[in-house]
Amino acid sequence: MRVLYLHQYFNVLRDVGGTRSYEMARRLVAWGHEVHMVTSVRDRGVKNRGWWVTQEEGINVHWLPVPYSNAMPYGARIRAFLRFAWGAAHRAASIPADVVFATSTPLTIALPAVYAARRQHIPMVFEVRDLWPEIPIALGAIRGPILIGLARWLERFAYRNSARIVTLSPGMREGVIKAGYPPERVTIIPNGADLDLFGLPATAGQSFREQFEWLGSRPLVVYTGTVGRVNGVGYLAHLAHYAAHLDPSVRFLVVGDGTEWDLVKTTAERLNVLNCNFHMMHGLPKREIPCILSAAQLATSLVINIPQLWSNSANKFFDALASGTPVAINYCGWQADLLADAGAGIVLDPIDIQGSAELLIGKLQDTEWLKRASHAARELAEKRFARDLLAKQLEEVLLEAIAEGVKHIM
Repeated sequence: MRVLYLHQYFNVLRDVGGTRSYEMARRLVAWGHEVHMVTSVRDRGVKNRGWWVTQEEGINVHWLPVPYSNAMPYGARIRAFLRFAWGAAHRAASIPADVVFATSTPLTIALPAVYAARRQHIPMVFEVRDLWPEIPIALGAIRGPILIGLARWLERFAYRNSARIVTLSPGMREGVIKAGYPPERVTIIPNGADLDLFGLPATAGQSFREQFEWLGSRPLVVYTGTVGRVNGVGYLAHLAHYAAHLDPSVRFLVVGDGTEWDLVKTTAERLNVLNCNFHMMHGLPKREIPCILSAAQLATSLVINIPQLWSNSANKFFDALASGTPVAINYCGWQADLLADAGAGIVLDPIDIQGSAELLIGKLQDTEWLKRASHAARELAEKRFARDLLAKQLEEVLLEAIAEGVKHIM
C-alpha cells in the first residue's frame, strides 16, 4: 500500500523528541509499503523557504520550514499550526496514495489530511495523541465560547471524516467515543517500546556516569522529556529538596527543553538543590537517551495535577520500560494501574511531595525491589508494548481502511 503520513512534528533519531512516527513508518517500509511523510522543519535557522525531500530509512520525507517551539506563546503556535496546514494540504494532495494517515497534535493536521483524502477519493485514518480540545481548554489555552466552539467543530470534523481512528490510551478512546464516533472503529495503539534501541548493556550506563563527578556511583533519578507547562517538572526539584534530607547521595537529573526550563532552574536554585543533588541538561537526540536511562535507577514521567492529563501516553514512560528502568509517575489513570499490576514502578502523590520523597527514597534503598521492578519493566515492554507488535496493529488498521474505501466515513 501507499501511505500518505501527515505529522507536523516528525522526528528521527538524530532529533530531540519522540520518534513514534519514524518507528512506525520505517517498519511499514520494511514490510514492503511505500510511505510519504509530510512534515515540518521547526528550526528558525533553516534558510530554505520551500519544500524538499529526503530519504530516512526508506521513508520519503517531505519537509516544509515552519518555525515552532514549546517556548512560543499560544497565539504564535496556532499561527504555526495553520501555516503548516495550508502548505501541507496542497503538498499532500499531489502525492498519490491509497490511504491518508494523519497524527495529532495539533488537531489542525486534520485539515490537510481531509483535503488530500477528498481530492484523491481515498480513506483517512486519524490518530489521536492527546485529548484535544479538552486539554487546552482545561489549561486555559483555548478560552471563550467562540474559540471553544471552533475547537469542538474541528474535533468533530476530524472524526466525521475518518474511516478509522487510532488512540494512544483507553482514556483517549473514551473521549473519541463520547464525541459520537462508533466504538468498533476505534483502535488503541499506545506509544511503544523500542527494545533494540534501549536494550543496552550495563557498561553503557557506567560510561555515562563516569562523565560526571557529581554522579559517579550514586543513585540516579532521571526525567527525559519536554520541560513545558503540562509536564510540571518543578515537582522534581521539590522532590529533590525533600530527598536531600533523607538520602543526600541520591541525584536527580532533568534532560530536556521547553517553556519552563528557566522556571525549573530558578525553583531548584531557590530550594538550594541546583548543582547539588539536582542537575539539568538541555535536550539531547533520541539516540543518546538510552545511555542515560541505562545509568538510572528510576525514570520519571510527570504532569501537572489536572485529571484530563491522566490519559497521556508519554514516550518517556515507554522508553523507560524498554530500558528496564522502573518508572515513577505523579498521576493516576491507566499508566498508574499498569505499574501497580506489573510491579514496574511507583505512583507518587502530586500534592504530598514530602511523602512522595520518602516513598521514592525507600524504593531506591531497596535493592531487591529495584531488581524486581527492573525485570517487570522490561517484561512489560517485551510482552505488551514492543514496537513491532504495535506497528503490525497499525498496518492492519490501514489495510482495513483501504479495503472498505470511504463508504463508512460519517
